[in-house]
Amino acid sequence: MEFRGDANQRIARISAHLQPSLTLQVEGKNSVMGRENCRAKGGNSGFKVAILGAAGGIGQPLALLMKLNPLVSLLHLYDVVNAPGVTADISHMDTGAVVRGFLGAKQLEDALTGMDLVIIPAGIPRKPGMTRDDLFKINAGIVKTLCEGVAKCCPNAVVNLISNPVNSTVPIAAEVFKKAGTYDPKKLLGVTTLDVARANTFVAEVLGLDPREVDVPVVGGHAGVTILPLLSQVKPPSSFTPQEVEYLTNRIQNGGTEVVEAKAGAGSATLSMAYAASKFADACLRGLRGDANVIECSFVASQVTELAFFATKVRLGRTGAEEVYQLGPLNEYERIGLEKAKEELAGSIQKGVEFIRK
Repeated sequence: MEFRGDANQRIARISAHLQPSLTLQVEGKNSVMGRENCRAKGGNSGFKVAILGAAGGIGQPLALLMKLNPLVSLLHLYDVVNAPGVTADISHMDTGAVVRGFLGAKQLEDALTGMDLVIIPAGIPRKPGMTRDDLFKINAGIVKTLCEGVAKCCPNAVVNLISNPVNSTVPIAAEVFKKAGTYDPKKLLGVTTLDVARANTFVAEVLGLDPREVDVPVVGGHAGVTILPLLSQVKPPSSFTPQEVEYLTNRIQNGGTEVVEAKAGAGSATLSMAYAASKFADACLRGLRGDANVIECSFVASQVTELAFFATKVRLGRTGAEEVYQLGPLNEYERIGLEKAKEELAGSIQKGVEFIRK
């Protein structure tokens, strides 16, 4: 019956959201529902977004938040483990974005094909007994593999890189894209938004304001002393005592440690990082849409200092980071902090470059 055929086609289409490579029997024939044929009715008109590492501590809440974003029409969730379960869970949310899951290296290319924005939180957190060098070697290799996939399957996508250490993984990604001949510095963005969110929150606590009314530029990098909040440029304009400056700077720089210690071995800053990543991704999507004056801090290829990469405010647009802003006037405390940040950053950047070039 024609009615049964239509029903089977609908069932095949729904199943294909969750398992794009699934082959189903429809009217006695094998029917592979391709990606182009499995759009849900009522799906958003918007952008195609992939999250690589979607089953992880950051990836899962980030997937949830991106499913809520009205600018996302298609959400691809990729991981080497547990991707089908996370996909099934997220897909039950009654928002416009269509969700599809991809599992393992064999499905990486399918996950990336045609994407406008790729968000990469993939990697492992530091575990007891693991040195920072151990962590770097593992996450650097993961980022290399994923970025090779991006270069092959969606070379024009904007890439939001979250995997730590960002100060080294962004240079790694740049080298991978250079090797592939696809490098566009405007489209490779290290996500430092959590540093800004913490700065806004902690400064608001001191000033007695709503954090949403506060804007603190945070420059440099995304680890320890490389995180430099420019408290002299806070909006609304505010003055701080030397003691407040010291307290706020140290707390912003060590915000990650604060969470790790509070969780007492049960994890790191995953929820606030997912929030920050979704906030930055939303800004990138608004830029891609053509919105004016979309400005966020990000760790990008830069000529602001002598370093190849540096975090400052950038203006996001249709081609990524279309303008990188200068630091502006710094006070003496910030100038001293800047030199410390640059010294630490130089080594981290070089470490990333050498990982690919060696």
